[in-house]
Amino acid sequence: MFSRKREPKHVRAADAPPSKALADSLAADGEGPAPEFGPWDARYAPDGVQRLDLGSLQIPAVEGVEVRVQANPDGGVEQIVLVDGESALQLGVFAAPRTEGIWDEVRAEIAEAMASDGVTPREITGRYGTELAARVNTPDGPADVRFVGVDGPRWMVRALFQGAAASGPAREGVLGEVLGGLVVVRDNEPRPVREPLPLRLPKEMAEQAQGQGA
Repeated sequence: MFSRKREPKHVRAADAPPSKALADSLAADGEGPAPEFGPWDARYAPDGVQRLDLGSLQIPAVEGVEVRVQANPDGGVEQIVLVDGESALQLGVFAAPRTEGIWDEVRAEIAEAMASDGVTPREITGRYGTELAARVNTPDGPADVRFVGVDGPRWMVRALFQGAAASGPAREGVLGEVLGGLVVVRDNEPRPVREPLPLRLPKEMAEQAQGQGA
């Protein structure tokens, strides 16, 4: 549902207003106020918060939330899923332009992919702007999903809520706290728009995983 096959392009500032994260970042460059909530660009991340450091993405420790990470043998993280009871949150972080958002375009492509599968998505308004919600068919039967995108300076976070939290922002619970406390650490490497930013297990976790594999 997140195609990279199309000719790269992105939403221009004249096409749609930037997300709050991106707008606040641009304002702060001109000595404006820092963002009120995350996902945070690393320069605005609050101090004194315990986080799981996965490289380009840091996940705050929130009581009751289980972090499930799928990694390759080299320690590269391929999937991040957070679980709270009957709700789940899958996270991804991607390269984006410095001053222009890509979520509007990505959201349109997700909706198009859903429609081609016979699913009718709907747009709803949440804390971060326009979201995409739908009921999809799974091996276990129909299930609700909800996509949330947050444009930041040179990055975009894509969040996929599943289970109870997918029914709407009011049902996010602690998973919403995690999303609002994420920290994105964007390196200085030039990267194609939409390329996944590098994610790696912390050294201790990587060594433990290698030991279990052996």
